[in-house]
Amino acid sequence: MNSIEAKVFWFTGLSGAGKTTIATNIGSTFKENYNYTFNLLDGDILRVGLCGDLGFSVEDRKENIRRVAEVAKLFLNRNISSLCTFISPTNEIRDLAKAIIGEKNFVEIYINTPLTICENRDTKGLYKKVRAGEIKNFTGIDAVYESPISPDYILNCYDNTVQDSLDEINSFIALKLKLPVNGDQ
Repeated sequence: MNSIEAKVFWFTGLSGAGKTTIATNIGSTFKENYNYTFNLLDGDILRVGLCGDLGFSVEDRKENIRRVAEVAKLFLNRNISSLCTFISPTNEIRDLAKAIIGEKNFVEIYINTPLTICENRDTKGLYKKVRAGEIKNFTGIDAVYESPISPDYILNCYDNTVQDSLDEINSFIALKLKLPVNGDQ
């Protein structure tokens, strides 16, 4: 698979939209079906280590994304694709990541999950804390989330079954990497 040109797939969406779940599935599916491995750069994981010194101010969010984009670019330079799962709440912040990585290799995927669905999922209990006043400046509630202006792909996670959504995004990524889609060899 060395002839495949690596890409950075940048997943954006609200907390609880399904970014990490989808990316994890993509990683497993591509390993099993194509023997192709992705690097996963996840917001929650990197906020513990590499970006553990940052808060959630606008400046800190920008620095968080700058660092992650630089790491993704390092992998890209070694022809390793990355799946980056970050809320990355503004178009300006996502444009910064695209500028660092390079427009040709940056694939923006908007995980479009309505706030009500994200809040109902609340897998981390964050929305409950926000509504109780325990967390301030939470993206989508009292801090801005700008939907992407022209993402490369929009996955609407409210119209389809989970499996249909996964099949849809896996096909898109296979096409972007110029791999056979749906087992077509």
